[in-house]
Amino acid sequence: MLFRWDWLRPVLAAPIVPTLGPVHPDALTVDIFGDILRAAATGDFLPYDKDRRWGGEKDKKDEKVLLDDVAHQPDRTLIPTLSRRGRGTVKVFAYGFHGRASDEAVELAAKLAAVHDAASARVVRPLGPGTSSPHGTRIQLKDFTARPCPDPGGPVRPVTGWPAAVQGTFAPFAAAMSADGLVFLHTQMRVGRCGPVLTAAVENRIVGAIGPMEVRPDALGRPQLLPQYFAVLPEARGKGLGRVLWRAAMYWGQTHGAFYQLPQTEVGGPSDRLCRSEGLASLGFIHTMSA
Repeated sequence: MLFRWDWLRPVLAAPIVPTLGPVHPDALTVDIFGDILRAAATGDFLPYDKDRRWGGEKDKKDEKVLLDDVAHQPDRTLIPTLSRRGRGTVKVFAYGFHGRASDEAVELAAKLAAVHDAASARVVRPLGPGTSSPHGTRIQLKDFTARPCPDPGGPVRPVTGWPAAVQGTFAPFAAAMSADGLVFLHTQMRVGRCGPVLTAAVENRIVGAIGPMEVRPDALGRPQLLPQYFAVLPEARGKGLGRVLWRAAMYWGQTHGAFYQLPQTEVGGPSDRLCRSEGLASLGFIHTMSA
């Protein structure tokens, strides 16, 4: 199917695209939505899909659009996806400003979860940056062309830049921060599938990390600093290490030619407060609910 841009553009409250996640507002075009449909038909990664960094071929368990169940109408568009990871998840991305879009998305998600024997059914609603009392995930924009990002200094180095004894403390750190994805990151590090990971160490023990640090072209060919995993041990918080790590990552991104980054942060969480205090622009919100 082909999307009508005059139908779709008015209901795109935030720059979120199924299977791709947040994209730069300049890249939010009818072509990028057409690309995700073509990728679903071929099973291949799009050239600018950020998940390509974890492997050259798209896994059958990766999220893909359910082509036959897309609903495209003048005032609302519903795009369902299916992931086979874990026990399976159906998501319906509901673009539309009326309650009818949400209601239809809930029904569609529940129906498709049953059809595909998926354990989880969710509805994803993009919300505009002016949303009052938002909750969920905020999409933020760090523009590297706006101003310099100085090197913050401090006890931050790539993991491989520390002595072997300090490097050895990354594994227990990752295990302690498994809820933040650090175990997965550590696995990718060990098989050499990702860029450098910046770490903070105190008394010869790694207590914080951000990474991997990688720059890749977006849908328009502009270099983007890809999203990172970011965590600091609870007992090491409140000392400014998180801000030093984040600024070190931004310095790395700017010095490696990135034009921008699109962090996703939990509204009201530590990373969200940090990014807001650092002056990042808010592009909108992603509200996800169970169907």
